[in-house]
Amino acid sequence: MSVSLAFLTVTVSIIMAVVLIQRCRLHPFIALFLTSLFLGLCAGMSPAHVIAAFETGAGQVLGQIASVIALGAMLGKMLEASGGADQIALTVVRLSGRRHMGWAMMLIGLLVGISVFFTVGFVILVPLAMSVARQTRLPMLRVALPMTAALSVVQGLVPPHPGAMFAQAAYHADVGRLIVLGIAVSIPIAIISGPLYADFIVPRLAPNPHDMAPAAPPTANRQSMPSFGITLLTILAPVMLMLAGSVARLACAPGSVTGTVLRFVGDPNVGLVLSVLLSFYTLGARQGLSRQDMLRLSGDSLGPLASLFLMIGAGGGFGQELMDSNLSRTITGAAIGMHIPVLLLAWLIAAALRLAVGSATVAMGTTAGVVGPIVLQAHGASPELMVLATGAGAVMFGPLNDSGFWQVKEALGLSVPQTIATWSVIETLIGVGGLILCAVLSWAGLS
Repeated sequence: MSVSLAFLTVTVSIIMAVVLIQRCRLHPFIALFLTSLFLGLCAGMSPAHVIAAFETGAGQVLGQIASVIALGAMLGKMLEASGGADQIALTVVRLSGRRHMGWAMMLIGLLVGISVFFTVGFVILVPLAMSVARQTRLPMLRVALPMTAALSVVQGLVPPHPGAMFAQAAYHADVGRLIVLGIAVSIPIAIISGPLYADFIVPRLAPNPHDMAPAAPPTANRQSMPSFGITLLTILAPVMLMLAGSVARLACAPGSVTGTVLRFVGDPNVGLVLSVLLSFYTLGARQGLSRQDMLRLSGDSLGPLASLFLMIGAGGGFGQELMDSNLSRTITGAAIGMHIPVLLLAWLIAAALRLAVGSATVAMGTTAGVVGPIVLQAHGASPELMVLATGAGAVMFGPLNDSGFWQVKEALGLSVPQTIATWSVIETLIGVGGLILCAVLSWAGLS
């Protein structure tokens, strides 16, 4: 197949997925499944091969990351139900003082966001942000926006969140290096899009209705919550184990007992299983939860993941169609010939899908399915930076078809123009900042 026809086939397939999701209101799994079949058939694959390729791709991706996502959801549920998230928030706020409250809320967002999805973290922390704003007599947005920005940054760039883990599998990135780079990139982006931007935009907005409300006493009972140290240890346990596994691969001799043990416990699946078991004790049994309570919480955390698993599997199937049809090889050769950096290519595709579809997870998963095969054939592209660039593109714009847009609008009492000036700009700052930092790291050879 010619280069122009290969580009046309992939472009039409992506547009088809967008139209089916956005205009026809089909579930993203159905849209991606139909798009994958269309792509394979247009590329000249036999119907049987098309189905087999989709099944292979979906199975491989879900086999790699489904358990990681499920375990991460269980850990986040334990953090939410035990009051651990509230403990972290109240402790950081108490230590920061009024002058640095925006920076404290950013730190809270980064810490809580490691273990919980954006939607859950936002729901947990918004009431606290409002209470803190009233107690300190600060504008509510000056407190809430840095926390919101930090939650979004971590969701897009740091494992074990679904989008990052999907891209990690598609690009074959080392999870330990990805965590280190993700955190290193997330902190300056969170500072720019969080407290610094809040200081700039809040004085330029009309007074928020939440600022008029009287101060309310804190609702959290500190004595019923786990301690700050125990909660922080539990949250960071999977990150520390995965980092230990990556260090062992670099520093320990092959076959050594220490290296073997560290690599085993540093596997994302094993590390998260151990962390969830730890949370059952530190955030469960120590807090008076029964085994039946913890079983119920674990089950409750898995229900919302069914749709996500289907979307991720469909993205993997789409990527396998690209590989089996040789479209990825054709596009790779063309991209190399045109000197388009694969970092920029991934970012542009993810940003375009984010604008069209709204969902950052769908944008990141679809992009990784398209660009992943290209990266495997290209030379010199850092898999870890590819994950971060894809994640940065996938959070761009914060468009009106993003559920997060309306969640932020309603929770913070904003008008649509104000939500665009806050949430949409914050998401754009995250996306552009992520691309710039990835490009700098790639140029400096620090990846």
